[in-house]
Amino acid sequence: MTQLTPVLSAHWDEKDSFTIEGYKRHGGYTASAKALTMDPDAIIQLIKDSGLRGRGGAGFPTGMKWGFIPQGDNREHYLVVNADESEPGTCKDTPLLMANPHVLIEGCIIACHAIRAKHAFIYIRGEVTHVVRRVNQAIEDAYKAGLLGNGIDVVLHIGAGAYICGEETALLDSLEGFRGQPRLRPPFPAIAGLYARPTVVNNVESIASVPAIIANGAEWYQSMGTEKSKGATLYSLSGHVNNPGQFEAPLGITLREILELSGGIRTGHTLKFWTPGGSSTPLFTAEHLDVPLDYEGVSAAGSMLGTKALQIFDETTCVVRAVLRWTEFYKHESCGKCTPCREGTWWLVQLLRDLEAGKGTEADLAKLLDLCDNIMGRSFCALGDGATSPITSSIKYFRDEYIAHITHGGCPFDPVASTLFAGAGA
Repeated sequence: MTQLTPVLSAHWDEKDSFTIEGYKRHGGYTASAKALTMDPDAIIQLIKDSGLRGRGGAGFPTGMKWGFIPQGDNREHYLVVNADESEPGTCKDTPLLMANPHVLIEGCIIACHAIRAKHAFIYIRGEVTHVVRRVNQAIEDAYKAGLLGNGIDVVLHIGAGAYICGEETALLDSLEGFRGQPRLRPPFPAIAGLYARPTVVNNVESIASVPAIIANGAEWYQSMGTEKSKGATLYSLSGHVNNPGQFEAPLGITLREILELSGGIRTGHTLKFWTPGGSSTPLFTAEHLDVPLDYEGVSAAGSMLGTKALQIFDETTCVVRAVLRWTEFYKHESCGKCTPCREGTWWLVQLLRDLEAGKGTEADLAKLLDLCDNIMGRSFCALGDGATSPITSSIKYFRDEYIAHITHGGCPFDPVASTLFAGAGA
């Protein structure tokens, strides 16, 4: 069985892991000191050689993204860290920032040097006040220690709670003081990003992975993971499991293996469906327990690895109700810029509410799929696409359950039975 590989989470169990002293005790900031003596292009090549891919969902090669920044252009360059973790079930960056914010700051120093930027902006969702305070303290301590302010500055920007600002160009608009809405591309951020300057936008985990690669080398990082999906990553396990939490393991581990490490599905119950990469990715079922959780394996099975948010649902859960709750979220969070998403998600909610209440018809299932088809690939950004994924996949795997709502005249499931509370596994 694949074992856990603690890199980012190696010292999370130490009571002072989040302090600069605790971070330095395990070699913190030695990688940035080393990187600052290296040629920036050599750092970019090292990250390319390591095979590190973006941990925000798309899995785009990090070194390649850095390499898109034009050099010798005599223009200001920027690094933007996307910490606007807002999707239901996605919860990897928040614990990382709580347990070890300095690894992100060190990663920012290295990345800024590599792309020849003097300013890094960490954009974090405003609701996580405890994380904001911790990251702010870490930045302040890094300045006091002389690690920042000598050619590289880090600014913490607090968002106002809009899910759309997790989309990189909407995030840039928000940073500039505008309403967060996705931009038309091209131009891409690497050419005209923040303040129309060349900009790299990376996820928290992507930047936090950089110091270990600088310290240990590309071959070390390549020794973990699969042929095309290198390294270890954080898998967030939540829902109907005995021991939910963060599991750092090599890419390619399976859900079956993670469940074995976590104590399995809550006692007395069986797996019904799960998300491999958050609520915006197509659902999987028990037949997908052995799908390798890497970018290629999950894609080949019909879904996306996304943010590795493994939400687990047992047989007590109504899939129609679960999909409705997610769809209500996407409808509420639609920025309204494009018609397919703004109008389409509203109608998706109306149809799902009718079906859940037993007021729908079989024709409504065809209408749902038709709506999804008219949203998918036609919305301005990926939010619209993501809203369709749980609907189309749930109808694919659980069509009979949708029909049961119609024939039963309402939901055949007890909503209390799926609720997690003390003693639920008894």
